[in-house]
Amino acid sequence: MNDVPRLAIEMSGGCQCGAIRFHVTELNDTGHICHCRMCQKATGGLFAAAVSVREENLVWTRGTPALFKSSDYVERGFCPHCGTSLFFHYVDAPFRALSIGAFDDPHRIPIRFQIGMEGLHPSLAGLEAIVRSEGTTEASDPAGVARIAACNHQHPDHDTEQWQ
Repeated sequence: MNDVPRLAIEMSGGCQCGAIRFHVTELNDTGHICHCRMCQKATGGLFAAAVSVREENLVWTRGTPALFKSSDYVERGFCPHCGTSLFFHYVDAPFRALSIGAFDDPHRIPIRFQIGMEGLHPSLAGLEAIVRSEGTTEASDPAGVARIAACNHQHPDHDTEQWQ
């Protein structure tokens, strides 16, 4: 992993409820999507989107992730309060793959490749051809957005002094 291109960007992120927060000082340029069945089960989605970071470039700034050992070689970190999937880690590796969606600004992380193609959901192979619903955007449902905002328990996409 020492010869992997790096993204010289600092970023923070955390879980949905805010109990776990992290900060990275540099990312590896390894943004990827994994379609394997283990990643599907771990995230509850059709794929996991992750980017690796060397351990020395990662600081947990609030809380400690819970761990699940999904194999003898891999542990996965998640929030023990809200269940947000936070990382994948080979137990002997000097890096971990953080969930891109857990970053405060995930759009800054480019997706470079896909793996685990044996688990690719057939519909995702033609994702760009699937009809996009314009009826479920924030702009198209301001009353629904306001209703959810009034009772939202999700942590904001930035660091805060305290949790909850």
